[in-house]
Amino acid sequence: MSVFFRDRPRGVEARQWVPRPLSELVGLFRQSYDNVDLSTAENSLQSVAVRSAVDLLASMASELPVDVFSGTGSARRERLMPGYLEDPDGSGQGLPDWCYRVMVSWLLRGNLYGNVLDASGSGMLRQVDIFHPDRVHPQIENGAVTWLHDGREVPRMLHRRVNPVPGWLLGLSPVAYHMWTIGLSLTATRFGMQWFQDGAHPGGILRQTEKSIGEDQAKSAKDRFMAALRGTREPVVLGKGWEWKQLQVNPEESQFLQTQGFSAAECARIFGPGIAEILGYGGEGSSLTYANVVDRDLHVLKYALNRWLRRLERLLSEFLPRPQYVRFNRDALLQTNTTQRFAAYATALDKRFLTVNEVRDLEDMPRVEWGDEPNPVPGAASYGGDAGGDEPENEGDQR
Repeated sequence: MSVFFRDRPRGVEARQWVPRPLSELVGLFRQSYDNVDLSTAENSLQSVAVRSAVDLLASMASELPVDVFSGTGSARRERLMPGYLEDPDGSGQGLPDWCYRVMVSWLLRGNLYGNVLDASGSGMLRQVDIFHPDRVHPQIENGAVTWLHDGREVPRMLHRRVNPVPGWLLGLSPVAYHMWTIGLSLTATRFGMQWFQDGAHPGGILRQTEKSIGEDQAKSAKDRFMAALRGTREPVVLGKGWEWKQLQVNPEESQFLQTQGFSAAECARIFGPGIAEILGYGGEGSSLTYANVVDRDLHVLKYALNRWLRRLERLLSEFLPRPQYVRFNRDALLQTNTTQRFAAYATALDKRFLTVNEVRDLEDMPRVEWGDEPNPVPGAASYGGDAGGDEPENEGDQR
């Protein structure tokens, strides 16, 4: 039976389990990719694609406006956010900082661990400090889980996993699961750096084709040739028997740029559909037309970010008394230009599901006295006028 199972049949001897460190999992990996160390998830952030993808999702999720509601539909009412939720760990860094750390733990390791510092008698959370995932280890004995932080038992541990696997207590770490892909990206980057930094290949070969020359003669010929090249754009006269051949990068070695682009796109795709494209790793087969540019924010929200927002909403709602809950304002992500925004407002006013004052609230403008009523239906009097009556047909009727 897997040691990841929480429950075990009666009579089976209890075993303690401590998860294997990632350094053990990458032992074979290190033998294949020289000096590429993925023993900690943070090392994977050396890949620009991994770092950019993680920061993109964590930043978007943590910077969106947060609202508190109760009820649904016509009974939904907005509530004030409790003060303790504005700083869930009491560190003074605020809710966005807390949410960012939650996202990084989920994205890199698939698990969130928090020390519950304060909670109500009903279990509602009030203060939770986020632990570094590598410092937390579970032990299972007789089907019960004991959580250890730096070897010390934590009596009230908050554990929320993502990427769950049947029979496993912990969520799957994307970095551990895709270590080969991330390692290839780091190796390609290192190869490129060494290519330009170490000077492993000469720029060309100066060769005497007619006779053999000694070391001193070769050095003298090289110095004279280099002196002729420096500081002048004049042609070089080599003389009889001398031949200069410019060295080019061979096709196999030149492929590392394509390898970098391909592996970077693969690393970005680990974290969701559309992430590679929005970071510019789409590859030769992709293109961003105007329609793509307009819709890509919605694409990323729908297929990549929204699942993380829902998880965060469920977690933050545990800090509220029922039936209150948290919702992120997703419209803040889908920001449009002025023309598109005003066109949307016009449609909302025309269809009578927004009022003028509600629109002005969205634009941070002061309210007006007549702006709380829905837009009149066609044929009704305009705002500020008297209701009813026909408009005069000509000026004579106005006297």
